[in-house]
Amino acid sequence: MTAMPPMHESRSFRPQGREAPVQLYLSGASGDASALVGCRAANLPLVLNLIPVTEWIDRAEVAGAAAAVVQVDADTPASIKRFEKLAGESQTPLLAACYEPPLALVRSLIRLGAHDVLPLPLALDDLETALAPLAERRSADAADKLVRNARLVSVVKSRGGAGATALLTQLAVRFAERETKAGREACLIDLDLQYGDAAFQLGLQPSLTLSDLVEAGSRLDGELMRQIVTRHHSGLNVIAAPTALLPLDTLSNEAAIAIVERAEREFGTVFLDLPANWTNWSMSLLARSDCVLLVTELSIPSLNRARRQLDLIEAQELGALDVRVVVNRAGGGLFKPLRTEHVEQALGRPAAFLVGDDRELMDAAIDRGVPIGELKRKSGLGRDLDAIDAGLVHALRLER
Repeated sequence: MTAMPPMHESRSFRPQGREAPVQLYLSGASGDASALVGCRAANLPLVLNLIPVTEWIDRAEVAGAAAAVVQVDADTPASIKRFEKLAGESQTPLLAACYEPPLALVRSLIRLGAHDVLPLPLALDDLETALAPLAERRSADAADKLVRNARLVSVVKSRGGAGATALLTQLAVRFAERETKAGREACLIDLDLQYGDAAFQLGLQPSLTLSDLVEAGSRLDGELMRQIVTRHHSGLNVIAAPTALLPLDTLSNEAAIAIVERAEREFGTVFLDLPANWTNWSMSLLARSDCVLLVTELSIPSLNRARRQLDLIEAQELGALDVRVVVNRAGGGLFKPLRTEHVEQALGRPAAFLVGDDRELMDAAIDRGVPIGELKRKSGLGRDLDAIDAGLVHALRLER
């Protein structure tokens, strides 16, 4: 028998988006134990499981718990053996519970891995006291993991048609493939609510999009986000733009930040394809970025717009942002009046990355919905993307 607490809102720590419970494995629900059904301790929900003291406990169930309280019978060696085996196979904090445990048994259980030994019948106050330090440590670990793993890269277009989305999708799949080998994940969020087609350019046909995350509101958690993302075979998790054209103010500042923060918590490095037109929420996300790629072309209109983008960033007191200029389609040509050295003159900073003009390869990749490496294993375009990838790894202080 398992008694689940009622569903309700909570601000307590939710690993991977789902609120981990405290599993109680007791042989009976007499006395105070029956009153624990539907309760919380240390702001964690309690789940009561009634099983004999010798019955084996599902390790997978324990693995998904914040902690587990396991009843031990001093007169039943098999129950002690069960606790020992579970403690040896599980990373979840275990607490033992026993009727009038002798001091020798308490010491033995602590040596076996028990974080604490609680008296039976189980009282909520005792459980609260025992779980409080575990819950605090769990929250601290989660916050530390978010700080260590979360990276935000925003891609800004100097103007529409600069090839920023095509560049981003190709970069993101290469980045994700290498992150997968390093044991990490990456995510691309297409925030161009009106003209976003990042998923299309990768040959994906998502059934769920950014709109579904917005509609989720306060129900948004890691589990829901993983259901909504479309996974590319490179390992890249893609949150597609809405299928219908939406006004930019459809997305609120609070919703945008909540979605991006959850993506960072779930996937680590998050790429944002921002719309060409600025909004309050896009500026807020830009301010949170660890690195900004400003994509421009070697043309007077594109460099002029890029200069205005940099001026806007400066005017918003975001001059400390790590903004790196990417000159796309930088190949020479008889009718190109500008050279790469003109970029610094126009923008007041040099180009951080140059991407050659291989529109034939890029267009073929987009038409087929595949990474360029599947069409041409070695190319100048691929080498340029590798250079950006290496630059990002350095800028984001990642280890590969």
